[in-house]
Amino acid sequence: METKKTLREGYTTGSCATAATKAALTALITGQVQAEATIRIPIGRVVTFSLASCSFDGETATASVVKDGGDDPDATHGALIVSTVSWASSPGVHIDGGEGVGRITKPGLPVPVGEAAINPVPRQMIREAVNEVLAQYGLHRGVKVVISVPGGEEIAKKTLNPRLGIIGGISILGTRGIVVPFSTAAYRASIVQALQVAKANGCRHVVITTGGRSEKYAMQEYPHLPEEAFIEMGDFVGFTLKQCKRLGIKMVSMVGMMGKFSKVAQGVMMVHSKSAPVDFGFLAAIAEQAGAGPELVAAVRGANTAAQVGDMMQEAGCMKFFELLCEACCQAALHEVGGGLTVATSIYTMNGQQLGKAVQTDGDDEVDRCGC
Repeated sequence: METKKTLREGYTTGSCATAATKAALTALITGQVQAEATIRIPIGRVVTFSLASCSFDGETATASVVKDGGDDPDATHGALIVSTVSWASSPGVHIDGGEGVGRITKPGLPVPVGEAAINPVPRQMIREAVNEVLAQYGLHRGVKVVISVPGGEEIAKKTLNPRLGIIGGISILGTRGIVVPFSTAAYRASIVQALQVAKANGCRHVVITTGGRSEKYAMQEYPHLPEEAFIEMGDFVGFTLKQCKRLGIKMVSMVGMMGKFSKVAQGVMMVHSKSAPVDFGFLAAIAEQAGAGPELVAAVRGANTAAQVGDMMQEAGCMKFFELLCEACCQAALHEVGGGLTVATSIYTMNGQQLGKAVQTDGDDEVDRCGC
């Protein structure tokens, strides 16, 4: 039997920034280059980080750590997280972002507009590390900490930061201090954050898509909506719909393609390729309802993929099938959240042709169908 490999955990940018800060401050105080730094991360674990660099000049000290995402590397895996520490003229720990760390330009995020995109938990970790070192050496001085990430602005293009209004670089993140391999938690958190930004910017109508290609088609379908109204939900359909309702968003438009939306129509709300098979009997029943003849219905039942079914229905000119499939998606979405929303569904081909659309309302609330 094949032995299952144990996946290796990684560490967040927040943990790396904290370790670099502790090393830099220690070097500033002692005048000695540091090779490593030991910190306590939020889950209570004590971790020692090897430093990529450490230097000082009497006025400032700088240390860096290479971010290791473990066996679940993300866009920041391998990035150099740098902390530059100096004495401040006023008491306290003053934290800011330098090169490659984004700055907040839109409300709805856990950091105020205008500040560096260093989230609350990493900020607290950095403060605690600074205060620990000051106490160790019996000092009572203000400390300025600047976190930077060389190349961070380019890395940020692979993240949601530009969409969230975080400009100029990556975010320093992490609530637990570790990166759990292949965890869905980070993706779910990014969905919630994106929805919060949409709400904070006044959106009452959001468009949730399964990926970048479907988002492109969604933006063409809803050109009047602002960029923050478009949310990539990936495979997390049910989770995203529930978060929309929780946040009081009035209208949700779902945009995707045959493969994943054939599952949504069945009521499957986690549409990863391994989550559940496409039910071809279900699609055959819809084809029959749409007026397909017995031979076509039988062909649908024996199909290999949902995309193949879509091709069959297009070739037969049976476009009613796609309208009914979209209606089934809307019904399944409303059932998932217990009603109270207006839900639209649009299904596209890979090359951007809209195959069908449906809109259904459940609840008495008035809905602004025209935008945010």
